[in-house]
Amino acid sequence: MLPQEVIRKKREGATLSEAEIAFMVAGLTDGSITEGQIAAFAMAVFFRGMTLPERVALTRAMTGSGTVLAWDLPGPVLDKHSSGGVGDNVSLMLAPMVAACGGFVPMISGRGLGHTGGTLDKLDAIPGYVSQPDSATFTRTVRTVGTAIIGQTPDLAPADRRFYAIRDVTATVESIDLITASILSKKLAAGLEGLVLDVKWGNGAFMASFAAAGGLAESLVAVANGAGLATTALLTDMNQPLAPAAGNAVEVRHAIDFLTRRRRDARVEAVTVELGIEMLMTGGLATDRDAAQARLVRTLDDGSAAERFARMVAALGGPSDLVERPGDHLARAAVEIAVEAPEAGIVAAIDTRAVGVAVIELGGGRMRAADAIDPTVGFTELAGLGASVGPGQPLARVHARDAAAAARAAAAVRAAYRVGTEAPAADPVVAARIGAP
Repeated sequence: MLPQEVIRKKREGATLSEAEIAFMVAGLTDGSITEGQIAAFAMAVFFRGMTLPERVALTRAMTGSGTVLAWDLPGPVLDKHSSGGVGDNVSLMLAPMVAACGGFVPMISGRGLGHTGGTLDKLDAIPGYVSQPDSATFTRTVRTVGTAIIGQTPDLAPADRRFYAIRDVTATVESIDLITASILSKKLAAGLEGLVLDVKWGNGAFMASFAAAGGLAESLVAVANGAGLATTALLTDMNQPLAPAAGNAVEVRHAIDFLTRRRRDARVEAVTVELGIEMLMTGGLATDRDAAQARLVRTLDDGSAAERFARMVAALGGPSDLVERPGDHLARAAVEIAVEAPEAGIVAAIDTRAVGVAVIELGGGRMRAADAIDPTVGFTELAGLGASVGPGQPLARVHARDAAAAARAAAAVRAAYRVGTEAPAADPVVAARIGAP
């Protein structure tokens, strides 16, 4: 079999066989197919697309390119994946909540991508936390605590790492077919029994339109279920930051406050609980949605979710008293200032992507892959849509390394917010659910 013939076939719009797809993935993994050929294959798929069977075959082949974990646990192995947003720290709360309900959550997460924050970058703000532990530590933590949130290890779906690097520099990242295989190959390799997808839509999401987000969600759900992984998806609103905090240490602090009930944010809780309901129902840990919701909320009220989070942090090298004493361990920025609104009124619109970009410009994300991240910078007290702002009610608080950076960030926030006299129509934070076809 020749790679150029497989490329030609897809270029002409023909359907590839499972064997042809497996051949391309094998060459991708062992390096026997050149980067140029892989780039040409990606571009052919980008323009010609793939059928559902082709997407399933690509996902399975990429899953099988490395180790596939097998768990023998006294409960279902479940996970969640988000397509990325601003102020989205849901994983930090959801994983320990589900673990406290009897699920096991081996969550393999990523770093920031574009304007969105990454779960691993948030966890790296915790002193000592090892976000890429050895396999023995990872599996032991999942077994004893119920959850471990880590980064992708070299032996899980290695084909995806090379393929993504090539797509990233050939303008083929946005292919729904290739996005689907990239996301799901890692989840299937983690040995999951159930998965829920949080697919964002809005001006702070990669899929700005509801229709585009729905298309991605439908593809992911169809392929995952076709590959044998029980999966559902929720479409959630990202026309404003999800949490009132955006940054790394500040989002960890917000998550701890949420888990310990020191604060309750309605939008964050709605998304977190709805995703948790899907996980509990998929894993057979609740008889109906009302029971699942009650069980999840109870983990917050009785402290069991916070206790699981604390144990996970300690097991992966972080401080054992982080939950009790977050201020002793989470570094703070040198400068904090309030961002006053240009005029009193009601928040009518937010350019959410611009808020995410402002975090990166503060040093809370990467402009280049080699950039170091400042875990202390970001925003807190971000006003949501419909909030009243004016004297004593700022748009946000900036956390910056120096006064000049703080001033630039404050200007970016003012530019990202539009203040009017009437509250905008409220979009539901969870807009739709997509189940198995």
